[in-house]
Amino acid sequence: MRGGRSPWFAAAKSPPRRDLTENIRCDALIVGAGITGSLVAERLTRQGMDVVIVDREIPGHGSTSASTSMLLWEIDRSLTALSETYGLERAARAWRASVRAVRGLHALVTSLGIQCELRTRNSLYLASGDDGRHLLAEHGLRRRIGLPGEFLDRGLLFDTFGFGRAAAIVSPGAADCDPLQLSRGLLHVAATRGARLFDGEAVAFDAAGSGVATGFENGYEIGSRLVVLATGYVMPDIVRASIHRVSSSWAIATRPQPQAIWNDGALIWEDAEHYHYARTTAAGRIIIGGEDSEEVIQPEERDRQIGQKSRLLSEKLAALWPAADPASEFRWAGTFDTTHDGLPLIGPVAGAKNVFAAYGYGGNGITFSFLAAQLLGDLIAGSISPLLDDFRIERE
Repeated sequence: MRGGRSPWFAAAKSPPRRDLTENIRCDALIVGAGITGSLVAERLTRQGMDVVIVDREIPGHGSTSASTSMLLWEIDRSLTALSETYGLERAARAWRASVRAVRGLHALVTSLGIQCELRTRNSLYLASGDDGRHLLAEHGLRRRIGLPGEFLDRGLLFDTFGFGRAAAIVSPGAADCDPLQLSRGLLHVAATRGARLFDGEAVAFDAAGSGVATGFENGYEIGSRLVVLATGYVMPDIVRASIHRVSSSWAIATRPQPQAIWNDGALIWEDAEHYHYARTTAAGRIIIGGEDSEEVIQPEERDRQIGQKSRLLSEKLAALWPAADPASEFRWAGTFDTTHDGLPLIGPVAGAKNVFAAYGYGGNGITFSFLAAQLLGDLIAGSISPLLDDFRIERE
């Protein structure tokens, strides 16, 4: 799932995991204890359910610890592109839901008092080419459906932020945080409400009865009313999705240099298919990531390229923001999935009654994970959202 080392490993300890030494029962079994599973566990325990969480890895040490944790509401597919695919009404529904998700996540973390360096940020969507007219059109469509933001031409962008690009859209309402502290903080909350955390690898799901029997590698079984799959970028065979593709991404973090941070420490990403992205941390580090590849996905080859990709990212940072020292103190890589339309995979798993999937793929991973917890919690409580059709697993 990841290689190298990110800055997040100083996070608080995870709640202790137990070995699965007997067959047990619960209301809801969550497979995966990363950020998605933690958010789902918080939501379902809040609804009074008896929850069990299992993970074959140390919680949060998979893709969660590789995340750059840019809590954007802007979706990987522009509103213009998504409208061309699905129509403006459906595209607007997804974008507005993403705005609400970041807002809701911020409110949740604040109300629970989770210490994870959560900060409200602006986002800066930078033109990657020499022409900013497409960003102006995108901004106009966003305004049409009531999304916040301001278009910056070349001069205003340089005067405001110091970046020498053709144009940008600056938008309020994004955030950033330490993803490992957030994930483990949510697990602690769920545990205080009675959730149980086990070390185990789920290998079989039998959903033929009124509930689900999940078999584990060590031979034991957990029986539950329902199962939520929050396994990140390792998708069980029972999930049949064709819209996603596996990719790798690399990132670096500089030494702390708070004196060299750009205006507002805005979250930065580019209007390119394989875009670069950058953020700052509370300690004043600069994180930059990208150089994505769909060809290099095997862990060994991905990790062998950390050195080369880190040098490229340092060069990108130097070109983007010459005021910074671009040398890296942390370097890492991660495997992740994206979808063709930039939307998550959330909802019931076809052919597996009472099994649900929560996959917040793409650059909005944590934002979509919160949305998954919200949608699945509501669905389990009996409320159905049209977003479940928009995000259905089997869409093409």
